[in-house]
Amino acid sequence: MPNRKSVSVKILFRRVARRFEAVFFLAKTLLSERNFIYLSSVAVAISCALAVIVLKSFAHNVFIFANYANQYLKLPYANSTFPIIGILLTVFVVKKFLDGSIEKGSSRILYAVAKKGGILPKKQMYAQIITSSLTVGLGGSAGLESPITITGAAFGSNFAQKYRLSQKDRILLLACGVAAGIGAAFNAPIAGVLFAIEVVLTDVSISAFIPIIISAATGALVSEILLSHDVLLSFKQDLTFNFHNTPYYIVLGILAGFVSVFHARNFRRVEHFFNRYRTNSYKRAIIGASMLAVLIFFFPTLFGEGYESIKILSSAHPEIVLDNTLLEDFQHKPWVLLAFVGIIVFLKSIATGLTLGSGGNGGNFAPSLFVGSYLGFFVAKSIHLLGLSDHVSVANFTIVGMAGILSGLFHAPLTAIFLIGEITGGYELMVPLMIVSSISFAVSKQFEKHSMDVKTLADRGEVFTSDKDKNILQSIDVLKLVHLDVKTISLNKTLENLIEQLSTCHQPIIPVVDERNKLLGIIDFENIRPIIFNSYRIKFTTIEEVMTQPLEIINHDDGMECIMEKFERTQSEVLVVIKNGKFYGIISKIGILEAYREKLKEMVIE
Repeated sequence: MPNRKSVSVKILFRRVARRFEAVFFLAKTLLSERNFIYLSSVAVAISCALAVIVLKSFAHNVFIFANYANQYLKLPYANSTFPIIGILLTVFVVKKFLDGSIEKGSSRILYAVAKKGGILPKKQMYAQIITSSLTVGLGGSAGLESPITITGAAFGSNFAQKYRLSQKDRILLLACGVAAGIGAAFNAPIAGVLFAIEVVLTDVSISAFIPIIISAATGALVSEILLSHDVLLSFKQDLTFNFHNTPYYIVLGILAGFVSVFHARNFRRVEHFFNRYRTNSYKRAIIGASMLAVLIFFFPTLFGEGYESIKILSSAHPEIVLDNTLLEDFQHKPWVLLAFVGIIVFLKSIATGLTLGSGGNGGNFAPSLFVGSYLGFFVAKSIHLLGLSDHVSVANFTIVGMAGILSGLFHAPLTAIFLIGEITGGYELMVPLMIVSSISFAVSKQFEKHSMDVKTLADRGEVFTSDKDKNILQSIDVLKLVHLDVKTISLNKTLENLIEQLSTCHQPIIPVVDERNKLLGIIDFENIRPIIFNSYRIKFTTIEEVMTQPLEIINHDDGMECIMEKFERTQSEVLVVIKNGKFYGIISKIGILEAYREKLKEMVIE
C-alpha cells in the first residue's frame, strides 16, 4: 500500500495545480486576448526553464561523477559503461511507460506546426526530460537542446489547448516554449528568439515577437537565478578580433560548410543502419551502445554533451583534453593533440548516430557545437604548427567554429551568430562570427537544400519551407476534401441508367468501376451532352463507348503540391482519387482553393 505521506503530497500537488488553473481561467476572462498571451508566455517559459535546470544539472553531475570515478575511485571503463546503461534504460522506459515510441528531433516541432496545427501530445511534456536525461546524462554522445525544445514546445502547445486558445495562438505559444528552452539552456535569450523565428515559424509579424521575447527573457532569467554557471556553456577569457586573420576565418567557414554536410550525411547513414533491428529494440540498443562504448573508451571526450572539453580546448591548456585517454603520456606533443582532435571531428557524427540510432534520445544541437569547436581548434593549431601565422588565436577559432557548424547543420546563421556572441559575454567576435556562419551556410546549402533535422520531412512534403504558398498547401488535410459519397456506374449498365443518375446528382463526372470497385474510366457530362438529347443514340450507345480515361489520377497519399500540379496540367475542375488501387472518391479544385483561403486566415500570426 502507498504510504500516507506520498498520498498526501499527491493530493496537495493536485490542489495547487487546480488553483493555478483556476487563476489562469479567471485571468483569461479579465484580460484582453493579447495580455493573456503575454501572461501565458511567462508561464510557459518558467515551466520550460525548470525542465532545463533538471536536465542540465543531472547531465553535468553524472559527468562530474564519471570523471571522479576514473580519477579517484579507479572504476575501470566507467565512461564506457554508463552510456550502455543509459541507452538500455531509455529503451526500457520507452517500451514500458511511453507506449513503445517517442518522437525525436526538433523536426517533430516543425511537423506539428505544418500538419497538426501546433498540437503536440501531452506525454512530450515529460517523455523528453526522462529519456534524454537517461541517454545524455549517462554519457550518450548527443545533446539535450533538442529534447529541451520539444519539451518547451509541448508546454506551449498543451497550455494553449488547456485554455482553448486559437490555432495561431497555439503555434505562437509553442514557439515561445522553444525560445524559452534555448534561452534557458544557454542563458542566451536573443538566440532563443532567433531560433524560434528562424527554425520554427515561417511567417511571423512584428507583434508576435513580443511574447517570444518575453518567453526567452523569462527562461534565461530563471536559468540565471537557479542554474549553476558551471553547468552552462560559457567562456570567461577576453576575446579580440584581429582583421589580419580574415583569410583564415574564410577558410574555416568553407571547411565548416563541408564538415556540416559530412556530419549530416554520415549521421543519417549510421542511424539508418539500425533500421534492420527495428523489431528488436533491446538487441539494437545493446549493439549500438556497445559500439559507442568502444568509441568512448578510445576517445573519452565523446562522452555526453562534450561541453567541458569545448571549454578545455578554448583554454590556455588544451592538452588537458588528453587526460584519461590512451594518449595521456603524449600531452605535450602538439601533433598528437592535433591528430586526436582532427579524428574526433569526423567520429562525432558516428557517435551521435550510434546513440540515437540504437534507441537513445537526444539531438544534434550540442554535437554541432562540439564538432565546430574541435574544427576551429584544428584549423588554428594547424596554422600555428605549419608556421603560417603566429597571431591566430586558438581560443577565437575554437569558439567561432561552433557558429560555423551550427549554421551549416541547422541552416540558422542568425541563431549561430548571436548564440556564440551571447555565451562569450560580448560581441568582439561579431565580424568573424558573421563571416564563418554565412560562408558555412552558403556551402552547406549548396549541397543540402534542407537543414539536418528537416530533410527527411521536407522530402516527404511534411514540413514548412520558405515558400509561403507551399506551406499553406502542405498544412491542408487532403483526405478531408475528398468527396466520398459519389455515384458510380458499371460497364453492364445502359446509357438510360446513366442519365437517370445524372438527373439525381450534381457530379460533373461519373466514375466507371468494376465489381471490385476498380476504376475503369470516367464519363464527363460535358462530353456526352450531345448524346443525351438524342433518343436514338441513347438507345444504341454503350457505357464503354462514352467512357474516357482520366487525364490524371490522384492517389490518396499524394501531397497537396503534387495534386495542384495535376490540376494545373489537366486544367480540370475535378479529379478522381484512388486508394490501394480502388476508386476512393473525387476532389475538386474549388474545394482546395476554399480550404486554402480558410487556412490563410488561420495561419497568419499577428
